[in-house]
Amino acid sequence: MTDLDVFEDVSNPLDSVEEILCANDWTFDRMNEDELRVQITGNACEYSLYFSWHENMSAIQFSCDIDLSFTKDSLDMAAKTITAINASLWLGHFDIDDETHAPRFRHTSLMRGMTYSSGAEHVEDLMDIALKECERFYPVFHLLSQNGPVRDGDLGLALMDNAGNS
Repeated sequence: MTDLDVFEDVSNPLDSVEEILCANDWTFDRMNEDELRVQITGNACEYSLYFSWHENMSAIQFSCDIDLSFTKDSLDMAAKTITAINASLWLGHFDIDDETHAPRFRHTSLMRGMTYSSGAEHVEDLMDIALKECERFYPVFHLLSQNGPVRDGDLGLALMDNAGNS
C-alpha cells in the first residue's frame, strides 16, 4: 500500500471551478482564495453562482441564486411550495434568502478523498444539476414572485414537469 496524499493534486477545488468557468467562457470574480462568484444567463433568467471552500471541513458550499424576489404577501406560500419541492429533490435544496427574498438552490459537498480531476467532475455535475433544477422550477418561482394572489390551480400547473422542447 502506498502513501497517497488525497490532496496531492488539489488543495483548493475552486481552482478547478475556475477551469470549468474558463472553458465555458464565463466571467467570474474570485473574491479571495476561498470564495468565487459567477453570473450565468440561463434559459429563464440570470443566475448568480457562489462557491465557498471550507478547508478545515474539506467541503465546498455552493449556491445558485435566481434573479427573482418573492413579495411579502407570497412568502408563506413560497415557503410551503419550496418545502414540497425539496421533498422531491435528490441533491441539494431550495431556500429563500432572508434579505432579498430571492429563491436559491444550495448544496454542500464533502471533497475529502477527491483529486483535482475527480473534484472538477463532481463540481461540474453539481453546477449542471443546480442549473437544471433552477430552470425546472423557475415557472413556479416566477409565479410566486408576481404581485397578487396565486391560485392553487395555477401553482399546480407551474409545478408540472414539462414534456418536449420549447
